[in-house]
Amino acid sequence: MSSLERLGWNRFFQEQIGSDLAPFRMARVIEEQRGLCRVAGDFDGWADVSGRFRHEARSSAEFPAVGDWVGVAADPGADRGVIHCLLKRSSTVSRNAAGRVVDEQVLAANVDTIFLVTALTDDLNPRRIERYLTMVWEAGAVPVVVLNKADLCEDPSAAAAAMRARLTFIDVISLSALHAEGLDELSPYLRPATTIALLGSSGVGKSTLVNRLLGRDLQRVSDVRDGDGKGRHTTTSRQLVELAGGALLIDTPGMRELQPWVDESAIDGAFEDIAQLATGCRFSDCAHAEEPGCAVLEAITAGTLDIHRLEHYRRLLREAAFEVRKRDKAAAAEQKRRWKRIHQAARALYRDRDRR
Repeated sequence: MSSLERLGWNRFFQEQIGSDLAPFRMARVIEEQRGLCRVAGDFDGWADVSGRFRHEARSSAEFPAVGDWVGVAADPGADRGVIHCLLKRSSTVSRNAAGRVVDEQVLAANVDTIFLVTALTDDLNPRRIERYLTMVWEAGAVPVVVLNKADLCEDPSAAAAAMRARLTFIDVISLSALHAEGLDELSPYLRPATTIALLGSSGVGKSTLVNRLLGRDLQRVSDVRDGDGKGRHTTTSRQLVELAGGALLIDTPGMRELQPWVDESAIDGAFEDIAQLATGCRFSDCAHAEEPGCAVLEAITAGTLDIHRLEHYRRLLREAAFEVRKRDKAAAAEQKRRWKRIHQAARALYRDRDRR
């Protein structure tokens, strides 16, 4: 296996290589620090994007993220390079950037599997997992729900069974990273040259899980807080690391604010049971509220579908529709500003010409 293949290079990326990319060395972003990327592959070292790349990028989502494949130019023997191009992504894990600005924030790229990590404590929240699942389906990766800190739960088997009953199409794994219990269940997903990303809220034990899978302490961890058993936020940057078996792991900082960058199709993927039931509704545009012949409402009446899950499904649909409207308005406003700048530049050009 070549050095590129070991890092996840495959036919999807190879087919993008044409004569225009021949001058560059292909490398994968393994760490990102304030816009500066550490890359590995045909070039190993730190690299920044070129001025032209920066000028032509239309949004922050078009800049390299951890997991991306990029074309780098560097002098022989240099440990610093320049990124000139970004290859098309096979999958993209994104969220709406925190704050009021409407912008897509790419958390990780070219991911095969996503471990959604949560803690098996008193505040286990299935709705938070469902929200994360919308991100995974939009990304195009395979989700696996990892219930960590099983040692803090009185009956982890029952809690895992309840989660499996709610998420009928998702693999749910219960483990304790602290005590290295249940880690073998992750093995089927840790195949050589495959990329796994860890997502989850702050303090759910992602850093401890990374250290266990690596067999050494890469990430700093903190003890749980007294009183609520929650961990502290310790990971501050994203990076890709290679495990002993050859799998590639991307750890991400915990997210205190989560607004997925998704559309309605991604929500249907996270609620596949409801989506399948909806195919039996009398009306194709059924809102599952009070329409006659609604298969979803019939399932609730029969007790085979939790009404709270349906309510959360409706809420996420409303949020997704609202975010899409915001993005459309932001795009329209940016287009208007762009044309205003063009007209101002044109007027200045004619004004300067007339003065000559």
